[in-house]
Amino acid sequence: MNLNTAPNLSRPDDFYEALIEMHRGLDDDASQAVNARLILLLCNHIGGHDVLLDAMRSARAGVAAPLAEAA
Repeated sequence: MNLNTAPNLSRPDDFYEALIEMHRGLDDDASQAVNARLILLLCNHIGGHDVLLDAMRSARAGVAAPLAEAA
């Protein structure tokens, strides 16, 4: 199975609204925890190791590493 990067959400606006609602009232730590749980649930649903690795590479591409702080 290959990573599908073409638009594939049947109701993208509804999904985005539900995603925002999922975070409503959460502080930053709780919001990050809920994101991590969602990611792991979706990864388990996908299951394919190679597809998940492709998704991680795609998500990381173009995101610069933070600059090291001067000592």
